[in-house]
Amino acid sequence: MAEFKLPTETVDLPSKGILYSEDNPLSSGKIEMKYMTAKEEDILTNQSYIQNGTVIDKLLQSLIVSKINYSDLLIGDKNALLVASRILGYGKDYTFTHNGRQETIDLTTLEDKVLDESLYSKGLNEFNFDLPNTDHNITFKLLTHGDEIKIQNELKGLKRISKNNSPEATTRLKYMILSIDGNSEKKDIRNFVDNFLLARDARALREYISQIQPDIDLTFFPDGGGEPTNIPIGLNFFWPDI
Repeated sequence: MAEFKLPTETVDLPSKGILYSEDNPLSSGKIEMKYMTAKEEDILTNQSYIQNGTVIDKLLQSLIVSKINYSDLLIGDKNALLVASRILGYGKDYTFTHNGRQETIDLTTLEDKVLDESLYSKGLNEFNFDLPNTDHNITFKLLTHGDEIKIQNELKGLKRISKNNSPEATTRLKYMILSIDGNSEKKDIRNFVDNFLLARDARALREYISQIQPDIDLTFFPDGGGEPTNIPIGLNFFWPDI
């Protein structure tokens, strides 16, 4: 019987692996991925996966060859794998509609955000930030895929209790913040976010997180000027016919 072997590519992670513990395979800063096959096209069109919002994760898990814990992936690193999987599956040229006109971008030209590595500690996903309006010191982490799953589950639970209740911004902060002025009690963190975190401070914290978070830069600059925007990513990112 003939042996078949799929080609693979090594993808560099935006985080360079710095924030993962040394015993975590992701600390290498690289992931091996295989090229997309008909099996992955079945995943992309699986209505059950589409309806429950897991189709992209199912796809990436099928493409990743490296032995990793998928839940450990930082969100920015997962975004880079998303772009890499599109290139490996359907090529580098991606056409989408922006302001009523079709635009095409070469995905291989996208670059990782530039990191200020002086703010990073090897193997430690932990950062400090002083809230500018109340002077509280915040210790926080960058979210992983596993954190995102917990957040979505909590939001679904809150939605069942009250259909009009969708506190996504505060729920995400509750999972990101590790301590306030050295206090790491979860109930105290949740109480602070719900009742004492000023909107101005929350915005400043989110802006700081956006600045230091490793990620692939998905900013698109339209020809002829105009406001830059993020490249739209959905099922059509992989397969325009979906």
